[in-house]
Amino acid sequence: MTTDMTIIGEEAYRAAKELLEVANLDEHDIFVVGCSTSEVGGAGIGTYSSPELAEVVFGGIYQATQEAGVYLAAQCCEHLNRAIIIEKAAAKQYGYDMVNVVPQPKAGGSFATAAYKAFEHPVAVEHIKAHAGMDIGDTLIGMHLRDVAVPVRIRTGQIGDAHVVCARTRAKYIGGERAMYDESLN
Repeated sequence: MTTDMTIIGEEAYRAAKELLEVANLDEHDIFVVGCSTSEVGGAGIGTYSSPELAEVVFGGIYQATQEAGVYLAAQCCEHLNRAIIIEKAAAKQYGYDMVNVVPQPKAGGSFATAAYKAFEHPVAVEHIKAHAGMDIGDTLIGMHLRDVAVPVRIRTGQIGDAHVVCARTRAKYIGGERAMYDESLN
């Protein structure tokens, strides 16, 4: 089981930074993260929820998103139907309906709990359409990405013992073979 907190925090920061560099997000875009601390620690998903690991992983990712000026959204576990913890300002800006729940390590997940504790004005919402995302430990964030997700390969393929999968999104192409496209929207 990987437990070197300093290394895990550095891996989380580095992975988020790499994705943010490729995703080319605008200020106040949304970056969603699903994280199994069980997987980060080398156990099976849902079997070893760790608030300590969550705080370290969250801290690294949160630092990278703050530096980039984007909102971080934390996906809860399936016990809360994969609801999202996000800053109230983001929920208002994007018109997301807020719901009433406070995540806990075994009902929402340790990562979402860490986000709820760290955000200035945390709220829960049921659905978002994020501009990019990171899945740490195969937690299935796809339901919270915009319609056209593009896989992104980063050098940091693991955080602790957890597999990392990343995606950015792009605008839909419409118009057929004669259409011209604005490559800056990719």
